[in-house]
Amino acid sequence: MNMNAEDRLLKYVKYYTTSDEDSDCTPSTAREFDLAHELADELERIGLCDVKTDSKCYVYGRLPATRGMENKKSMGFIAHMDTAPDFPGENVNPQIIENYDGKDVILNGTDQVLKVSDFKELENFKGRTLITTDGTTLLGADDKAGIAEIMTAIEIMVSENIPHGDIYIAFTPDEEIGRGSDGFDFNEFRADFAYTVDGDYEGEVAYENFNAASASFDVKGVNVHPGEAKDIMINASLVAAEIISMLPENETPAKTEDRQGFYHLTSMDGDVSHAKLNYIIRDHDELIFNKRLENLKTIAECINKKYIEGTVSLECNIQYRNMISVIRDHMEIVELAKTAIRENGLEVMSRPVRGGTDGAMFSFKGLPCPNLGTGGYGFHGPFEHITVEGMKNAVDIIMWIMAHPLDNK
Repeated sequence: MNMNAEDRLLKYVKYYTTSDEDSDCTPSTAREFDLAHELADELERIGLCDVKTDSKCYVYGRLPATRGMENKKSMGFIAHMDTAPDFPGENVNPQIIENYDGKDVILNGTDQVLKVSDFKELENFKGRTLITTDGTTLLGADDKAGIAEIMTAIEIMVSENIPHGDIYIAFTPDEEIGRGSDGFDFNEFRADFAYTVDGDYEGEVAYENFNAASASFDVKGVNVHPGEAKDIMINASLVAAEIISMLPENETPAKTEDRQGFYHLTSMDGDVSHAKLNYIIRDHDELIFNKRLENLKTIAECINKKYIEGTVSLECNIQYRNMISVIRDHMEIVELAKTAIRENGLEVMSRPVRGGTDGAMFSFKGLPCPNLGTGGYGFHGPFEHITVEGMKNAVDIIMWIMAHPLDNK
């Protein structure tokens, strides 16, 4: 008998797979292998071939095309095994609320309250089976719900003999620390296109994300006795404060939404002799994104002219780019997902992602890869939640896509 998506989720969240951003290893934590081996065994039991867990903790499998479908385009589905280090991910004890009444939910482990006023989608979940945390950990639906939904869909495809083209499956480590695509083996995953199943809203297909960079201002001060400091001292902390004041105060995460980009000060430290400001820069529009980076360079140049050359050094590193620049040449895979969503009675949501996605990384490495919603919400914290019905909707969407491979042209 096939296992349903919610039972799989409740099984997978018991695995402690929090990734570690301070680790230089791949995977960042050996514990991620525990879930990887379980998933590989499950893929083999379902009947996939070429199943493999490699030394970097990537899990691969392939479902060969059924007779008469061999010449269709191959497709893939990808989800990540790790959970975010933002909040505890060990000893997860979900609350399961059947026939949810649409009201605030007390999280029994801490007496925190999951509020409808904070998560408006809860109003639409009345009568559903709601799965929440107990408040002491995150849930792990990001992205174990995606894994559960892919597994359930592929199992049904096999057990019901539904015709399909070549289907590739992959589960990755370390997505939450930005390394999910780093060790991905495209020789094991030879799909023509793929979908990450790692979004939130039911009926979502996302194919735009931020352009992203990190930036650090390093400030060198001149420290002398304050009693003899006139025209000599350069207080690095004050210079750092001056840099902050030169950036637009309304272009921060707290003041922006939708397609609006921002400068985000993530950390700062300093004294008279030395100070450092760490930023992340985000914008969907590539032209505006590049102007933001130029603005940082201009600020550094102005500070060095005002004080002495070398007072400020700036380092900028591109982290990822907006996948739309790749996906716009492959919109048929977006339309395939949109059709699947509509065929399953849902309204299509295609919001620009205010963040990154492994799909962007894969897209720029030659694998066009939009992102599908899982039906989960409130990720990375104690208010994470999902419904059984939302997961079923995701499974049905994935299956519809699997059963409608595109023609090779």
